[in-house]
Amino acid sequence: MLDHLWSLLDKHYSEMIEIRRYLHMHPELSFNEIKTANYIVNYYKHLGVDVRENVGGNGVVATIKGDLPGPTVALRADFDALPIQDEKEVEYKSTVPGVMHACGHDGHTAALLVLAKVLYNNRHHINGNIVLLHQHAEEYAPGGALPMINDGCLEGVDVIFGTHLWATVPVGTIQYRVGPIMAAADRFQLTIHGKGGHGAQPHKSKDAILIGSQVVTNLQQIVSRKVDPIHSAVVSIGSFVAENAFNVIADTAKLIGTVRTFDDHVRTQIEQEIDQIVKGTCLMNNAQYDYTYFRGYPAVVNHEAETKFLKEIAEQVPGVNHVEESPLDMTGEDFSYYLQHVKGTFFFTGAKPANEEHAYPHHHPKFDIDEKAILIAAKTLCKAAIQYQLDTVQDQPVSIT
Repeated sequence: MLDHLWSLLDKHYSEMIEIRRYLHMHPELSFNEIKTANYIVNYYKHLGVDVRENVGGNGVVATIKGDLPGPTVALRADFDALPIQDEKEVEYKSTVPGVMHACGHDGHTAALLVLAKVLYNNRHHINGNIVLLHQHAEEYAPGGALPMINDGCLEGVDVIFGTHLWATVPVGTIQYRVGPIMAAADRFQLTIHGKGGHGAQPHKSKDAILIGSQVVTNLQQIVSRKVDPIHSAVVSIGSFVAENAFNVIADTAKLIGTVRTFDDHVRTQIEQEIDQIVKGTCLMNNAQYDYTYFRGYPAVVNHEAETKFLKEIAEQVPGVNHVEESPLDMTGEDFSYYLQHVKGTFFFTGAKPANEEHAYPHHHPKFDIDEKAILIAAKTLCKAAIQYQLDTVQDQPVSIT
């Protein structure tokens, strides 16, 4: 059966590319994916698949009910874009100023839609149900996964699989990892209230830029001197704003940063350390401040049995020529929430463009993928779902009466 499904996916490859490029040209930001969600819903309605819209916001859940008994497998794809200007010169360049699919979510959606089409047309041979989770707002916490879960998207689901097209890994490669694979992604913001003054009279002011610079420098001691070297962690300042004329000492400085960790104890430790550093530095300079720490997505922690299963089946997928353990990655993903509720695994599908000159990292204005990876992702998810169902049915004890 799998050979037949893979053959059908090959035949529908051009449709995958058509869908991906349409979505790439019409991106929508997190929590504003109205037209994209409608596109997905209409695709399923046209097929005749049971579909539920507005799940936890703009989420879409479609369900394929197999004619044979078996477990329920969920497959997930996200579909939001980023606030980045598309700088690629391609025919499918984004038509929305300042918004682009710079992370491959358009490819995720194309893979899952066409895979759903193939599976639905062969539902008479499916052992169990397959739930297609099309998730909004992955890019920006609090994200779309948790609201969708709270709205019942995982009800009755036994296992979940998800993949991310990975533009820094060669096409044909599948990366897996047991346990943590992607980091918890938190952010914090700080506003320092000093006392402005003339640049020629610094002794009459409280320089918010100087105080902010001290905070930034002091934060660098957390990972190097406070966190056990065995554990990985990142504390980075992404924005430092204090705009004034050349001869004015700033009364206000605004800083925004991110914290990335894999261990929950380290995560809590860093949160507390930042609070102490901000408090101590501002106290030393007799300055006031406003500080807020936002806990984002928890770390993505893959389940052992399902990850080993994925590794084994990936080696059998056409187009996959290399299966390897993924290094720990400091980027975040709210797929983590699904894995806190049901067993499953999240893996990377290599999508690096063949032309090295076009191989840009995720969230880059010239980001793109090798579209052959979309087909490989669809085939791997297909194999995971169908094989998991077959294995589960075969492992069930025979009832003797």
